[in-house]
Amino acid sequence: MTVGTQMQQAIAGVQSAAATMKTFALETDDKKVKAEFQQISDQLESALCALKGRQKYIEQEEPQYKQ
Repeated sequence: MTVGTQMQQAIAGVQSAAATMKTFALETDDKKVKAEFQQISDQLESALCALKGRQKYIEQEEPQYKQ
């Protein structure tokens, strides 16, 4: 498994986790808990941006992505 494939899997996992946190935030009535889930979702979205940036770098550097 290449680093690029591993990165794609990591991105998918983080996207899934962020979506789950958003769902939890929408489903709870407790304002404090809702804010906590939203904060976690926001942090995961930030991590996702960093991972996507790294993925672009990997795609430029790994020979199998070059055409």
